[in-house]
Formats: sequence, structure tokens, C-alpha cells
Amino acid sequence: MYAVKANPSADLLKVLWDSGITHYDVASIAEVRLVARTLPDAVLCFMHPVKAEEAIAEAYAVHAVRTFSLDSLEELEKICRATNDATDLTLCVRLRVSSDHSKLSLASKFGVEARDAAPLLLATRQVADALGICFHVGSQAMSPAAYIQAMGRVREAIVNAAVTVDVVDVGGGFPSTYPGMTPPPLGAYFDAIKQAFESLPISYSAELWCEPGRALCAEYASLLVRVEKRRGDELFINDGAYGALFDAAHVAWRFPTELVRDVTSNAKDVGFSFYGPTCDDMDHMVGPFMLPADTKAGDYIEIGMLGAYGCAMRTGFNGFTAGETVLATDEPMATVYVEEDDIMMPSNVVTL
Repeated sequence: MYAVKANPSADLLKVLWDSGITHYDVASIAEVRLVARTLPDAVLCFMHPVKAEEAIAEAYAVHAVRTFSLDSLEELEKICRATNDATDLTLCVRLRVSSDHSKLSLASKFGVEARDAAPLLLATRQVADALGICFHVGSQAMSPAAYIQAMGRVREAIVNAAVTVDVVDVGGGFPSTYPGMTPPPLGAYFDAIKQAFESLPISYSAELWCEPGRALCAEYASLLVRVEKRRGDELFINDGAYGALFDAAHVAWRFPTELVRDVTSNAKDVGFSFYGPTCDDMDHMVGPFMLPADTKAGDYIEIGMLGAYGCAMRTGFNGFTAGETVLATDEPMATVYVEEDDIMMPSNVVTL
């Protein structure tokens, strides 16, 4: 299922639907409404572990949501109340797992420890039509080992609780490629997950789910910005930390860049940092972003791989809002979707 939070564009949702994605991971009632309105036949899974009771009630009664996640007895009781003790629910208990192999951690906010999960799994098993276990290894997992370790926690939880599990959901974290971040081929992740899943003490009919966000949408969009001023190796551009470049500013994410000019520059590439258009010093992207040394005010720059979390994080701070959206048909600036035989593995990556 596609994790809608990564990019809630209705146009993208339609592209994914046309490409065969029929299930969608939604985290709020607004996302539930968006997908239900855009794709009336989609299957929605409400995978945020802490939800408002009225959101659960609307999702169940109005939008036919039957899958919910939880990580506490309080949330389980809330789901039961909001659905009037429905007997057709798939309920996924979220485990806390390590984010050590990922660039952005999701290890501290949600999830019950595997060693403490037995009471919650047993209680959920009593009311669920189908019982699931889910987890999230963190965003941009750079090694399949992340999923192998997490599946070890799943095994521990199942053995301790002695319950029948119908669904194992390995969450998101599937990576894309960025400057300085070249992950192993996606096939290595799938192989590791399959092997770990098949070794779990679960029934032969148990289902394997995942919730990719970034991996399905990172290549969907680029951002075109204009240089308003140059100061040494600093470029002042008309988008930034409060717009599509939130990750570039706040977690020092690097994105591929290319100078867009009628006449190609012959200057060598050098590293630049960016300042965004607002009056805030925090509107700063350290980079380095590689561009020709003669880049100047008035030039345009394409910043690629912004389909994930770019438009989703945008605000209107200081009056700087989104510009025009243009449909382009060229290839993305980078891709993880290539034939295995075409991949040159980086020397620091070990596949399992």
C-alpha cells in the first residue's frame, strides 16, 4: 500500500492506481477523505497508531475502512468503541524496532516493545477478525539488515504471546537514491524480507504487507528555482526550508541539482549552499549542491528527487507559496528502478 503522507497529490494517486496500487496507507481523516474522493474503489488502511475517536468512527462508518493500527490497550479500546465493537476489523499491533540502518529515525514515538507485546496481542486477537503485526524501520533504510532485525522482533513477539498472526506488515523505509546515498538494489530488500517472513511461526495463509512512500514517489517530481542573488558560494533562491526543501534544510538532505540555461555552462562543478526566500536564518540548505562555478543571479536550477515529502511539507510562510505545476515527460534525475545487471554496487554496500 502507498503511504499517502509522502506525497498526497491527487494526480500522483491516480498514477499509482493506474499502475496497480489498490491499497493506501492513510494517517489522518483528511487523508482518508482525499483518497476516498480521488479513488472511490481504493482500500484504505488507517495506520497511524494514535487516532482521534471521531476519525476512527468516520473512517469506519463512512469510508469503509476496516484496517487500523495500534500500539496500546487504550487505542484498542478506542477503536472498539468508535466502531461499536465491530467484528470485521483487521487490527495491526505496531512493534518498536530499531532505526539504526535508516537515515531518519522512527524508533522513539510509536510501538510496543516485543518483550512487552503479549498482553496487547492477546487482547487484540480477541476482538480482531484478522490480527496483524506491523513496524517501521525508519525512513531511507540503507541496508536490508534493518528488516531482518525487525523480523526478529516480530518472531519474539509471536512466540511470547502464542497467538495466530494473519498479517505481517513490514511498513515503509524502502529507499531511493540521492547524492551520497546509494542503497543496494531493491531486490536485496525483497529477498531478505521474504526469507525472514517464511521463517516466522505463522500460518501458511498469513499475508505479507508493506507501506512504501518515498520509494514510490521520490522520482515523481523536480523543483525549478531561480537564483535571486549570489554571495560567494551561497545562492539565494525562491524556494526553501518552508517550501519544498524542508528536508534539505532541517535534516541536511542532499538532492541532485542541474543548471537550467539556454547555453550550457562549461565551468567545473563546485559546491554551493542555498538560502531560501523567507526572512528566517533557518531557511538555509547547507548542501553542498553541485553546480557550475559560474552560476549567477537569474539562472534557473532544477532540484530533483523531490516527489517524496517536497510538496507535502510546503507552507505559505512569509507569503512564499507554491508556483506553477508543469507536467514533464523526461526521466527522473536519479532512479532505483533499473535492471539488476545494470547496477554498479558501491564498495561500501554489502548485500545479504
